Amino acid sequence: MIFERLRALDPAPTTELEYRTPFELLVAVILSAQATDVGVNRATRGLFAAADTPEAILGLGLDGLKSRIRTIGLFNSKAANILKTCEILVREHGSQVPRDRSALEALPGVGRKTANVILNTAFGEPTIAVDTHIFRVSNRTGLAPGKTPLEVERRLLRSTPGEFRKDAHHWLILHGRYVCRARSPRCPECPIADLCDYRHKTSRPSSTPATNHVR
Repeated sequence: MIFERLRALDPAPTTELEYRTPFELLVAVILSAQATDVGVNRATRGLFAAADTPEAILGLGLDGLKSRIRTIGLFNSKAANILKTCEILVREHGSQVPRDRSALEALPGVGRKTANVILNTAFGEPTIAVDTHIFRVSNRTGLAPGKTPLEVERRLLRSTPGEFRKDAHHWLILHGRYVCRARSPRCPECPIADLCDYRHKTSRPSSTPATNHVR
């Protein structure tokens, strides 16, 4: 089955965002919307060296925060959301990231996908955050087809055996990022090609070696 093969290749998958605390992960995930993990990591290394708590981020002020994340797309709105989120964390949650979906989704810049990432990656909850990669892989393979991210998420949660549910998010996102790419998918190099329903599989190996997600 699909997850057995992905687990064999990468027994302990995790996010490629760099973080040390749930708060740093929260900020990184907010910044990652319409941005690459590489770009986010480049910005947060300097940001977290200067400010790694809600109070410290607030101390930077809007201009100070913007100056440290301006290489990231939509940095103006993201900076505003991060500051508002920090205010709520300090005022309502003792400066801690809540381990509760409704409380997370009440934070500016945090939607269902972001909340799922935090619950899964920071707190080990068996949630699955459906981003563009997971949406594509789930539909292409036939693993959990759906017309919306929420529909795909619900089907994945129903169909994924419990032993794989905690890591499924990372396996699928990494598989979509490096193998089942939107353009030029690496089907000949895919470890689950024979289990996949995608009708437009490529037949030639890529001219460049697959990065793959095995670390």
